[in-house]
Amino acid sequence: MITELPGLAVQPNFKQYSGYLKASGTKKLHYWFVESQRNPKSDPLILWMNGGPGCSSVLGLLTEHGPFRIMDDGKTVYYNNASWNLLANMIYLEAPAGVGFSYSDDRNYTINDDQVAKDNYLALKDFFSKYPEYSSHDFYVTGESYGGVYVPTLSALVVDDTDINFQGMVIGNGLSNYELNDNSLIYFGYYHGLYGAKTWHGLIKSCCNGNYSGQCMFTKGSSSECRNYVTEVSQLIYNSGLNEYNLYGECAGGVPSGGLTFNQQLQKVVSHNFGWLFSSVEHVKKEFEANKILAKLNKLQLDPPCINATNVADYLNTEQTRQVLHIPSVVQKWSTCSEDVSAHYISTYQDMSAEYMKVLAAKKRVLVYNGDVDMACNFLGDEWFVERLNLNVVAGRMEWYYMAADDTKQVAGFVKQFENLDLVTVRGAGHMVPTDKPLAALQMLNNYLNIKSFQ
Repeated sequence: MITELPGLAVQPNFKQYSGYLKASGTKKLHYWFVESQRNPKSDPLILWMNGGPGCSSVLGLLTEHGPFRIMDDGKTVYYNNASWNLLANMIYLEAPAGVGFSYSDDRNYTINDDQVAKDNYLALKDFFSKYPEYSSHDFYVTGESYGGVYVPTLSALVVDDTDINFQGMVIGNGLSNYELNDNSLIYFGYYHGLYGAKTWHGLIKSCCNGNYSGQCMFTKGSSSECRNYVTEVSQLIYNSGLNEYNLYGECAGGVPSGGLTFNQQLQKVVSHNFGWLFSSVEHVKKEFEANKILAKLNKLQLDPPCINATNVADYLNTEQTRQVLHIPSVVQKWSTCSEDVSAHYISTYQDMSAEYMKVLAAKKRVLVYNGDVDMACNFLGDEWFVERLNLNVVAGRMEWYYMAADDTKQVAGFVKQFENLDLVTVRGAGHMVPTDKPLAALQMLNNYLNIKSFQ
């Protein structure tokens, strides 16, 4: 149990726990569990996982929808009034081993999608053995970004376990299909004014035989002209200084110089490339392979683009905080993302359709949501992915609402409802929806958990 959180003036009236769950071999996955502020004995239980691969779910707790926030001084803690534990008991799991405070005794962090799912499942089973009183609660698997892989692959295992009261899964700005994510981003870029008609018409002509209809798979184009146009667009996304996670947001620290940069203080090369966006484009693939070599030599620092979480790292890496969270002294310092995990990660799957269909076939409920100004996992790619599942449509696309901070009713975004699946956009939000639009995100979760209409 966490008895007193450093830097928090008034301790919470809900219980919270931090410790380790057993996975395979010598892997130990760190979790931070916060009970519901409402009714922990009956409220749902939600597992949350950030993506990467290699990024910490504690970042989700402290910057997105957990009950606490860290001031810029890296010391002072205050409350988040739109925390998801207003509605549910929340487990934040740092996975795979090597991420955040999670570790393995053998320090072997080579892993793939299937093994991550199995380890997360074993950790979940260990959680229920530690907290058996939660085994009967409605349980949901949730996550964002590369959680678009973590969540469905874990859910496909959990749905077969009758000892877990699994009710559904929630994927936010998820990587559901590499090809659709890449190619939809090219459409997104043009229709958001990132490049002009000359480039757009060049793409259509050289990659799609001049055909505007349907969904052009630009990255499949075989001509050198097509590849050059796709490279031009990918370079614009990566190296022009745009915030990949929020098109209309500023880039923390200012516009980076692009590509690989050297940090004199760290004596490491810094990269923002996680290796899956535009992975079909040759120069991006080569850059990521170079990053892997540097990471294996411990010469690379992996940072999400335009994100500054120094305050969170400073807070978590104090000796006092580590002791309160029950982190052994042998465990590495906490970082936003682990270059070691990312460098050794093997992506097994390029598409999550089979996992979605398995969950849906069991009549479990799915929520797919996207901040509509995210470019890392854009809303259009996830819309294409969902539409390809060919589910029965229950209600056509319509606006949905939330109550803003000034108690006025506002448009939160748009929703299309399928049989057991809600496809939702959150207006003006980027990759981290609860950070950008906390009240809308909380309303969305409430609608989903309580099977409320989004109208």
